[in-house]
Amino acid sequence: MRIDLHAHSNVSDGTDTPSELIAAAVAAGLDVVALTDHDTVAGHAEAAAALRALPPGRRPTLVPGAELSCRVEGISMHLLAYLFDPAEPEFARERELVRTDRFRRGQAVVERCRELGAPITWEQVQRIAAGGSSVGRPHIASALVEAGVVKDVSAAFTTEWLANGGRADVPKHETDPAVAVRLVRAAGGVPVFAHPGADKRGRTVSDQVIADLAAAGLAGLEVDHIDHDEPARARLRTLAAELGLFTTGSSDYHGSRKTVRLGEFTTSPEAYQALLHQATGAKPID
Repeated sequence: MRIDLHAHSNVSDGTDTPSELIAAAVAAGLDVVALTDHDTVAGHAEAAAALRALPPGRRPTLVPGAELSCRVEGISMHLLAYLFDPAEPEFARERELVRTDRFRRGQAVVERCRELGAPITWEQVQRIAAGGSSVGRPHIASALVEAGVVKDVSAAFTTEWLANGGRADVPKHETDPAVAVRLVRAAGGVPVFAHPGADKRGRTVSDQVIADLAAAGLAGLEVDHIDHDEPARARLRTLAAELGLFTTGSSDYHGSRKTVRLGEFTTSPEAYQALLHQATGAKPID
């Protein structure tokens, strides 16, 4: 089985519509794909409809999920949440709080960029986001590329511009990860720490923080990821084994906004079954 548990649509900061993401999953030969837009479930219905429009023999399984913005000890981190009940009120309120604060933060980052000499506008960023329900830094990065300020999206994520702690960075509301783990579990979902060793993005949390999250109900670590080199993957696999966590592999696909291909990194069937075994809030869509 080919299983990719981390992909984004243009409902957050990807470039594919949810329907196009399903088509891309078919083209990539995936058996399972997770739609994990940032802090929102707004793309799930379209993805499910696109899936059901396919002939039965060509349908991948869709795992509904979301990627949550968290912060602990001053460090930003992301938590993947799978198969939770999207209507559970406490978790829904927190996702909405984080999502709406992205707009405030996005406007402030654009203004900071303009103060630093970048000729971009909020209207331009909204056009790039194409009506997505979650506007984020990747959309601003694309605006910087359009304006000729940086050569590509990756070049925008440095301390010169948009990286955590960078000149144009502005704090946003981020959930304490222990609280996020509790909310995901209370909604019947399964929490997995996204790209925990991605130190090129900024500071990463300590092994002790991961151990504390495991004690709070964390289920797994995303290990096979484009932002992890082989030593990081080996260290994370050892840590996961020590803590009794399963490990996943995912592309973190964003369409044309990033170079990684859908299905470039995958999850083992055993880890996928472990995830399914723990989920009580929702079921995969076939």
